[in-house]
Amino acid sequence: MPVHVQPRATPLSRRSFLVTLGATGIAVAFGDLLPPAHASDITGAAVGDFAPNAWVTIAADGTVSLICPAVEMGQGVQTALPLLIAEDMDADWEKVRVVQAPSDAGKYGNPGFYGIQLTGGSESTRGYYQLLRLAGAQTRKVLLAAAATRLEVPVRELATEPGRVVHARSGRSLGYGEIAATGMLPDPLPQATEADLKPADQWRYIGRRDVDRIDVPSKVNGTAQFGIDVDLPGMLYGAVLRAPVPGERPAHIDDAAARTVTGITRIVPLPYGVGVIGESTDAARRAKEALVVTWSTTSRVRRYDSAILAETYRDVGRDLAQPGVPARAVGDAPGSIAGAARVIVADYVTDHVHHATMEPMNATALVSGDLVEIWAPTQGPTATQGFAAAAAGTSPDKVKVHTTLIGGGFGRRAEDDFITDAVLLAREVEGRPVKVTWSREDDVRHGKYRPLAAQHVEVGLDEAGNIVGWRHRVVADSIFARTLPEMFKSDGGLDTVVTDGTLFNYRVPAHLVEYIRQDNARDIGFWRAVGYGQNNFGVECTLDEVAAARGVDPVSLRLELLSGQPRAQKVIEAVARMAEWERPREGRALGLAYTDAFEAHCAQVVEVSLDRESGEIRVHDVWCVVDPGIAVQPRNIEAQIVGAILFGASHALYEQINIVAGEVQETNFDTYRILRMSEMPRIHVQVTPTPENKPAGIGEIGLPPVGPAIANAVARLTGGVRLRHYPFLPERVKAALAG
Repeated sequence: MPVHVQPRATPLSRRSFLVTLGATGIAVAFGDLLPPAHASDITGAAVGDFAPNAWVTIAADGTVSLICPAVEMGQGVQTALPLLIAEDMDADWEKVRVVQAPSDAGKYGNPGFYGIQLTGGSESTRGYYQLLRLAGAQTRKVLLAAAATRLEVPVRELATEPGRVVHARSGRSLGYGEIAATGMLPDPLPQATEADLKPADQWRYIGRRDVDRIDVPSKVNGTAQFGIDVDLPGMLYGAVLRAPVPGERPAHIDDAAARTVTGITRIVPLPYGVGVIGESTDAARRAKEALVVTWSTTSRVRRYDSAILAETYRDVGRDLAQPGVPARAVGDAPGSIAGAARVIVADYVTDHVHHATMEPMNATALVSGDLVEIWAPTQGPTATQGFAAAAAGTSPDKVKVHTTLIGGGFGRRAEDDFITDAVLLAREVEGRPVKVTWSREDDVRHGKYRPLAAQHVEVGLDEAGNIVGWRHRVVADSIFARTLPEMFKSDGGLDTVVTDGTLFNYRVPAHLVEYIRQDNARDIGFWRAVGYGQNNFGVECTLDEVAAARGVDPVSLRLELLSGQPRAQKVIEAVARMAEWERPREGRALGLAYTDAFEAHCAQVVEVSLDRESGEIRVHDVWCVVDPGIAVQPRNIEAQIVGAILFGASHALYEQINIVAGEVQETNFDTYRILRMSEMPRIHVQVTPTPENKPAGIGEIGLPPVGPAIANAVARLTGGVRLRHYPFLPERVKAALAG
């Protein structure tokens, strides 16, 4: 079904106001607030005129339209976030329609991301939780006050049930639609505070397993609208030939053959490549392939060789004379290690990995003078406004972003390149929209990969085997130096996202974490779980080495080091029971790992076997226990954990991007190896909520423990052979076995 959205103005009237909800301000408008400019195609646009605040619109037939401020990319937020509003306003979920928020950070920005619209970092539920529940509670108070006026009874005598206000004493009630039809608004308008939120024992929707995700039916029947599905009247299609080495420019373009392709409208030189505009995607791609380009040879990235740099980074980590930027300094870790009875030293390397989203990068742009419209599967509408404005030579306030469903994000769709492509080509044909779709080869070869990284870990033990000091050095390029340069500078050159996962809950008396930045001019980016995904490898594998050195069980050691952390201990104890940790296995072994990423607690046990001749590792089962704090949607949490576990197993066993002389060697899934269906382990997930705690981040928590658990299982299976380089390719495994 085509997506064609006509822009609509949203003027604010004299009835616009600001309602304070606790410590949070929400801009709200009544009466003449128009529906959002772009509604989710899953559920349609907002309907009705009764808008208690910026998040809720109620129609006379009782339909409740709720805004979803985060982007749906398979993680379930288009259900979970509106559910929070519905809970505290006592909406009838069967009458709820969900609308994707327009690009308006002033109304819909995430408090967890400094008020911008960005979906990532497992921050959606964490960031919006309180705000959306307060919006729901404020809506309920508006409805109660309006009903009290109409029924001529005190507000204190009224209660709500799903979709209705009830006056038990007289037996009368009003549906939300009946209240909306009158347009009656209380004066003064009620405010909401935390005291107005429902207690957990009164929740109707939060924590229930029978609330289905609203995005699933359309994805099953094929009506779901992703960015790649956008179809606008008069639309043209674009493709971009990018320089094989980042930073190079086209020095000479021979486009004679490309211009002979039927349906080609224009060939466009770009700062980083050559764009083609045509009447179809196929024509644009065929013309792109016919281009003959001589590239410049000045880029510093031409010296980039990932295999060589991996060894260099490892050496840098070992060179303790080279100082790093401290991320944590508790006690005197170097001194404690120097005086230790025994020191465990280990180095870990993690290769570049690609996002490998099922929907390739794409965006559609329409440029009309200084106005720009974007239709895109973007994780960051606010950033997209900035990217598009820079490309079009206008200001962000003149850019409107229509956010579609996303066919996989994992951090990749927070970037600017696919947005810039569409805008630069659309400028060439002003007044006509242009959709640019990357090929799979474009996607694989021109990604913003997880950084190549090395970790150097030193742990000092006393005579009894107790940890006296832990030193952890992370050597990698910086994501923040490129994406958030001011934050990077203000933190003194520390990249906090790259060092995530080293600042653990384990109780050690002296702990030093250092970051040593490498700058080799290659753009690297956010990848699912980011620093936790790489650094948990070093932490959890080193802990197993400490357990072996002490002669204690890995479960017991972690429980000891997590004393005073009952949630952490709970998930470790529970997963050990699930996996029957003490039961001997014939030809197989179990490995354990734990993480406290994104304010959640997650422990995993894997069961593996190993073909010593081929070096192939097979993961048979994964058991996982996760404490998410409040479990807004327990069944969806299980689904997210399963997906993250598969993601984690895939990158630990197979995934790698190799760069030689600046050029990526992988091109498609035939060369970029991912976990196949036949290799999927059985996965067993148990969610153990703690409702007294706020919701934790869930979209990424399942990934970090998988790899170290596999490595720890291999060590137990082989009598101590340690795998220290992601991915665990067969040749690397055989080299480790050979000693």
